Amino acid sequence: MSQADLFRVLAALALLLAAAHLVGRLFARFRQPPVVGEILGGLLLGPTVLGRMAPEAQAWLFPSSGPVASGLALIHQIGMLLLMYMAGAEMRTVFSRRDGRPVTLIAVAGMAMPFAAGLLLVGVIDTRAVIGPAGNEAALTLVVACAIAVTSIPVISRIMLDLGIMRGAFARIVLSVAVLEDVVLNVVLSVALGMVATGAAGEFGLAAWLGIHSANASAVYHALASTGFFVLMTGAGAVVRRLRPADGRPAPSEGIAVRMTVLLGVAGGCLVLGVAPMLGAFVVGLLAGARRRAGTGGDEGRPRHVQRFASGFFIPVYFATVGLKLDLVHSFDPLLTAGFLGVACAAKAASVYAGARMAGRSATASLDLALALNARGGPGIVLAVVSFDAGIVNASLFTTLILTAVLTSQAAGWWLERAVRAGRIDTDPPHPDDAATADPADCAAPDQAAPDPPDSDEGAPDQAAPDPPDSAPHRRKAGAAVD
Repeated sequence: MSQADLFRVLAALALLLAAAHLVGRLFARFRQPPVVGEILGGLLLGPTVLGRMAPEAQAWLFPSSGPVASGLALIHQIGMLLLMYMAGAEMRTVFSRRDGRPVTLIAVAGMAMPFAAGLLLVGVIDTRAVIGPAGNEAALTLVVACAIAVTSIPVISRIMLDLGIMRGAFARIVLSVAVLEDVVLNVVLSVALGMVATGAAGEFGLAAWLGIHSANASAVYHALASTGFFVLMTGAGAVVRRLRPADGRPAPSEGIAVRMTVLLGVAGGCLVLGVAPMLGAFVVGLLAGARRRAGTGGDEGRPRHVQRFASGFFIPVYFATVGLKLDLVHSFDPLLTAGFLGVACAAKAASVYAGARMAGRSATASLDLALALNARGGPGIVLAVVSFDAGIVNASLFTTLILTAVLTSQAAGWWLERAVRAGRIDTDPPHPDDAATADPADCAAPDQAAPDPPDSDEGAPDQAAPDPPDSAPHRRKAGAAVD
């Protein structure tokens, strides 16, 4: 890379990071989702605004090909891996036997009906208006179904934390269902991405080396590979947990270097197997988060160093790059967005409501669950980005998926805030940590837990972090937590 290209990469990253943080903080100050501000920051530098005002400058800073584009794409990919890692690590739900029936019924209904709606939707519309350059209708169907069924773990967790309902039965059911759904949907999305990659020029990996090229054989291979990978990683995680010290404390080697080495190594292995790297990052984070349940504090294994490392740079740049890809001048279809948003919300909410009613929940409680699990947040944005980059969806559907993720998250926060005010959902009892005087989540990066204060020794083992305050004086509006 020449010095001129390096300067352009550095200048582009500096502008993206500054725009993401400034607009994100502005949105947070007005109690709006910071992630929306970060995406808007990228939007201002993209074809929608800067491209209209100074097209030559925009093309020079953010070219579509060449070494500058490759450098920005690398940062974008690392940001996506770290986001998925942290999404997995934030899944702290401890499944309870007494919740087994409602969780199972809601999860099955919450996936089955949206998938049926996705199949029906793709079958009745003209796919030529939304399909990407890959031209794979089967992959498009899987992506649309996942976009309808997905639930954002970090978003809904942050909403419930800010409302002070994180330690109750409602939160336990919501998070248990969301964990099951997102694990399954990440495997399905990995299959869709693998189907497209198999037929691409210059394909790489085990499927290509085995000579698997047909659509049917590719679908079977990637379904088996993705499922097998998840089972293998789960078994490996169980073995590692058995080797932990008897007192449950983390080993000194569990620092940022070791975590990043494992994350990047597993993501690279996924590329060889034909499994989406985002699934690998998600599973690594899931296993890292599971370690937190060991020990007396329940949070000793929290990857705080990775959080600070990612939330300060990579993830804001990632979301700004999402906004950079949006072209609301040429790619925004109001009718498509309104139609998809309506179908997605109706299918997801109806499926969760039906599952909750079958589990014996009241109509009001079922409605609260339906609206809570309708938030798509960061996972919905990741789904849109990876499917767009893979050529499964075109720019118009990509824009629709991004807007759907943002709007459903805002709606979930708005609804749950009013449910708490009406007394339909009980708030948590006072917690000893409520004596804290500051809420670190106020400046948190989108779709993740708030970063912890810096340690005196960066290489020291992770320590337990206090729960965010949820007493009334410290609570923020739910809308500010939708990130």
